[in-house]
Amino acid sequence: MQPSQHKSRIRPLGILALLVVLGAGLATAINTAKNWNATAAARRLKNPVPPTDDAIAAGRQVYGEHCRSCHGEKGDGRGQKAAELSVAPGDFTDAPAMRRRTDGELFWQITRGRLPMPAFADKLSDQERWQVVDYIRAFADKPSGTSSAAPLTSLLQAPRKLPSCPAPSGCRSF
Repeated sequence: MQPSQHKSRIRPLGILALLVVLGAGLATAINTAKNWNATAAARRLKNPVPPTDDAIAAGRQVYGEHCRSCHGEKGDGRGQKAAELSVAPGDFTDAPAMRRRTDGELFWQITRGRLPMPAFADKLSDQERWQVVDYIRAFADKPSGTSSAAPLTSLLQAPRKLPSCPAPSGCRSF
């Protein structure tokens, strides 16, 4: 076999191997984008912030600043930026879907994010993320056709310092 024949056989094999690797990477990326399942440990997390009026009001404040533009004022996934996104924002008014998710799962999703939604682990405290969980739960608890308590625009105020997480072992337990 002459050297030129040997090279001509190796080149197609190299291209084929490259295509296989790229295809596997693409398949993994697609699966990851579709599959946004929390870990079993995250699903078992219990919300250390009881859904009191104060916690829900604090969650409403954070939601208005960080979530409303995509998830919408009513939590229905129809915010002003929703149409621009590659993935539709979650609809928190879908009561059956919200009942299937644990508080820990919602906390995990807020913490980790998934494109196009950013991760909030470094943007919001544990306390704030649990308060958002309490607030978004309220969307599914509302009768159809009604929105949550007060309009978000009336509740936006200067940021305030929140107390640390009340859980004895801290909130980062997964």
